[in-house]
Amino acid sequence: MNNAKKLEILGDSARYDRCNYINSSVESFLRGKIPGVYNASTSNGCKVPLLKVLMTNKCSNDCRYCINHNKHRFNRVEFSPEELASLFIDYYQNRYVEGLFLSSGIPNDAENSMENMVEVISKLRLDYGYKGYIHLKILPGSSYDLIKRAVSLADRVSINIEAATPEGLSELSSTKKYDTDILRRINWIKRLTKRDKTLAPSGQTTQFIVGATDETDQQILDRVNWLYKKMDIKRSYFSTFEPMKDTPLEFHEEPSSKRSPRLYQADYLLNSYGFNLDELVFDENDNLKLDADPKYYSALSHKEIFPVEINEAPYEELLRVPGIGKISAARIIRNRKLGNCFKKLEDLKNIGVITSRAEPFIKLDNKYQSTLEF
Repeated sequence: MNNAKKLEILGDSARYDRCNYINSSVESFLRGKIPGVYNASTSNGCKVPLLKVLMTNKCSNDCRYCINHNKHRFNRVEFSPEELASLFIDYYQNRYVEGLFLSSGIPNDAENSMENMVEVISKLRLDYGYKGYIHLKILPGSSYDLIKRAVSLADRVSINIEAATPEGLSELSSTKKYDTDILRRINWIKRLTKRDKTLAPSGQTTQFIVGATDETDQQILDRVNWLYKKMDIKRSYFSTFEPMKDTPLEFHEEPSSKRSPRLYQADYLLNSYGFNLDELVFDENDNLKLDADPKYYSALSHKEIFPVEINEAPYEELLRVPGIGKISAARIIRNRKLGNCFKKLEDLKNIGVITSRAEPFIKLDNKYQSTLEF
């Protein structure tokens, strides 16, 4: 099989690994145009084309949600390290891509598969002199020495945690061990990158499968919060479970399309806005409410701090107001330092505040803008 056909198969198989900022839509793949090219969105909205590909779809794991699980009979292919390195450089030199996202199935053992991936990026760095962006997946069960080599070569690394609890992972796979194969490796990456800031300078991320088990949003966010505080994880991604034909979970119920976006919003409050987990509001089933964003429900449940006086409130309080983000909160503080007083909603709208959301939660010059029944 030629490399173009391999790339068509293995590029398509890679679409379920998330590397986007919030927009995790598989439609970001440039379908029908250039196989394997994926437009990732950065935090500032820029599009970065990546070659996003698996080394192989051969796999000995039995992940019940995955099309590549070991009992599925379909076309299995693989790249050699030299084939994939050469293909990437051709894409890069022709300006199809600006970076690489590399993952892989595990045909026999994690050590051999991880070694092949590390060889790819070693060839790119040392033989081809490539200095651009590389995101490398760390396979569960990889050795310490290979992980050390990986973080010395890649800009960002990630290992998919998949579930919030050991019990959740055991529902998804019998061939992966939560504590040893995944959490231990996450901790190794943390120790290596903390000791030497030049290793994987963009840090490590992880990914959860949402809706394939009975795990609640509260369990997921509790694990997310722990990963940020204890493991120095830079970003968590949420992959909405999709029932796939010819997988053991083919007939499993699909979760609401709103669930992962709500988890992203809650995750952002924890990781970027300085919220504590106990500030988030869950329903009677310990899941986030889907009809409004978590920040709105958090504000409703903490009526003791609202309404906030815009001309006096500290930055941390401003961030808790629905409709006020980090940029607009900083602009409010900067304007106040310049002696400017906010007197009308229009003044706030002009600096980026979504006043339709913020209005019930704020005061301007000690005047209520509207009333809100808590």
